[in-house]
Amino acid sequence: MELKFSFMTFALSAIQKFVLLVFVTFGINVVHAESYPDRPIKLIVGYAPGGTDLVARLVGPYLGRALGQSIVIENKPGAGGSAAASFVAKSKPDGYTLLISSASSVSIYPALNAKADYRQSQFTPISQLTIAPLVLAVNKDLGVRSVPELIKLAKANPGKLNYSSSGIGSGPHFAGVLFNDVAGVQMTHVPFRSGSPAVISVVGGESQLTFATTPTVMQLMRSGQLIGLAVTSKDASPLVDGLPGMKAAGLPGYEIFQWNAIFAPAGTPQEVVTKLYAGIKTAMSNPAVKQALESEGTEVHVSNSPEAFSQFLKTDTKFWERLIASGGIKAFE
Repeated sequence: MELKFSFMTFALSAIQKFVLLVFVTFGINVVHAESYPDRPIKLIVGYAPGGTDLVARLVGPYLGRALGQSIVIENKPGAGGSAAASFVAKSKPDGYTLLISSASSVSIYPALNAKADYRQSQFTPISQLTIAPLVLAVNKDLGVRSVPELIKLAKANPGKLNYSSSGIGSGPHFAGVLFNDVAGVQMTHVPFRSGSPAVISVVGGESQLTFATTPTVMQLMRSGQLIGLAVTSKDASPLVDGLPGMKAAGLPGYEIFQWNAIFAPAGTPQEVVTKLYAGIKTAMSNPAVKQALESEGTEVHVSNSPEAFSQFLKTDTKFWERLIASGGIKAFE
């Protein structure tokens, strides 16, 4: 009887200790979430200066002010942004290591690489920050001044028109794939390692057209070295005066745009996600942020909630996967 009682006492004591341990652990997590952030936050960028890096550096100080902590921008360029994405995917999910990324490294790279060492499921989506269409621009001597004229020329010369891009699997590459599909034409993709040489190839006539970011083509269009036909959004964009959207340009079934967003590692506590989203919303509502981003060719676009962004990401990823299959894209550079 004494042995039975001793065993039951021991078992009860062990259970009490376990419950106490769970309670203490949960309590510590709650305290940490409530005090978040209590030290600087690293915002990891997968690219060299320019583009996504520029967005990070414009937004970072305002986000830090909204959260009450400094934002440290850390560049980890390589493999189309995948090096940075891989690093964040494997980081501690405590809200102190975040990724700013486009669809390129979070959606496209894993879809193109079966051996990628991370998947989209390893991220917690927080919110989009920006959105921007590309510009469809052609060589000034091509004799084309509208989208229907370009389509007519491409249909008359299947495979003979070259469109340049900033690389295989890039937004401009996919813009060309989508144009081929929607317009029913066959244009040949010519990839470069970045946007600037891709645009220069069109100026020089090596390529006949390109889908490019606004900053890389605006001055060339103003000087007459390139002819802008349309922006790649369905409707006209305030970022590009004088150019129609694809609907008004004569290709209503066409729409593609680039975006930047912030992600945390999967498993980040909901309280931290909520605070990060609130900080992003506050930072991006500052008129100075809007003005600075628009001057660089992109618009403020904050998701309605982390959950809304997560839903968008699912739909958006299917869009890129369809284009990968349609374009027969086999590798990412």
